[in-house]
Amino acid sequence: MKEIAKEKQLPPVYAGKWATATDEEVQEELAKGTPFTYRFRVPKEGSLKINDLIRGEVSWNLDTLGDFVVMRSNGQPVYNFCVTVDDATMAITHVIRAEEHLPNTLRQALIYKALGFPMPSFAHVSLILAPDRSKLSKRHGATSVGQYREMGYLPQAIVNYLALLGWSDGTNDEFFTLEQMVEKFSIDRVNKSGAIFDSVKLRWMNGLHLKALPTDELLKSVGEQWRNAGILNESEGVFIEDAFKLLEGGMDLITDADKLLSDLLSYPFHATLSSSEGREILEDGLPAVAEILLAAYDSGELLGALEEGKSGWQKWVKAFGKSLKRKGKSLFMPLRVLLTGKLHGPDMGESIVLIYRAGTSGIVIPQVGFMTLEQRLESLKQVDWEAFSKVEPATVASH
Repeated sequence: MKEIAKEKQLPPVYAGKWATATDEEVQEELAKGTPFTYRFRVPKEGSLKINDLIRGEVSWNLDTLGDFVVMRSNGQPVYNFCVTVDDATMAITHVIRAEEHLPNTLRQALIYKALGFPMPSFAHVSLILAPDRSKLSKRHGATSVGQYREMGYLPQAIVNYLALLGWSDGTNDEFFTLEQMVEKFSIDRVNKSGAIFDSVKLRWMNGLHLKALPTDELLKSVGEQWRNAGILNESEGVFIEDAFKLLEGGMDLITDADKLLSDLLSYPFHATLSSSEGREILEDGLPAVAEILLAAYDSGELLGALEEGKSGWQKWVKAFGKSLKRKGKSLFMPLRVLLTGKLHGPDMGESIVLIYRAGTSGIVIPQVGFMTLEQRLESLKQVDWEAFSKVEPATVASH
């Protein structure tokens, strides 16, 4: 029957072969052991209407449905029958689900009426769409809630973001705690149109919720993240507190903390000087700055200043700038390159104090390949500046 309907491009409606059979015909088949199903006898004429809380009035012509199965030949009741009885006996008042369920609603509404159950209010929300406006699927990187947790997303950020897919409170507000959403939510502000899932916005939303956490709780999570990621061998202490304060502004996800700390601890000195931006610093008298910096290191003056922390560094760098007759960018850029190996990054003084302390405290796991400040300065003694000057700066190809 289904194949014939398909060929004629008609809806696959059951023709009702056994709906009018005599008792004798039925008994004959039962005696043979012929498998049978239970079907719902649908009225042949008329229509069914429901008032959907989101879509307004929705109606179906009953002649498009046909008698549908409520119990399979293996004795198992079907979904539409089970869910109706289940919801009715639990006194469910509102059924809110995806618009894909609209065809099921017709069957369920007929069962509610036939069994004399009060009909719940139905609300069919729009689907979540991919950026190309097709249905969101694994092909678009859709993933499970568990995976989002592993990726560093907070439950409250996921809930907040999902609530905004197709709903707003009528203001421009986007950040809501769970309690605020419970207070403000109303079904009449849910949109009919599909909402596009934007992973960039979800990440931004997570950043807002991350920053709203109590500092102690966030610090504890970040410390544990660094230890579990195999970067540090401790998850609490002064070093972790200071590193957290320096880097927290760049975190949208807890897992961002790994890259931020790894970048802070890295020393890509040769790669930086091989870049075109690095070449400008090199040509601005970098070897001369390196020579005076190494003299301050050999005399113990630099490390002594760093022992005092940021205030020691500030006093030292001021005097160092005076002796070189450099200040501002022409002083800090060469120092940043020589000590951190990078052209950009968080506050330089705090970064260098942390790098120094990471080397003296042994908090960094050896396998990370971290170069201590002393190892960096010793390596600068081996640099062949002339050879560096002859190397063509690396350019980035654009595709």
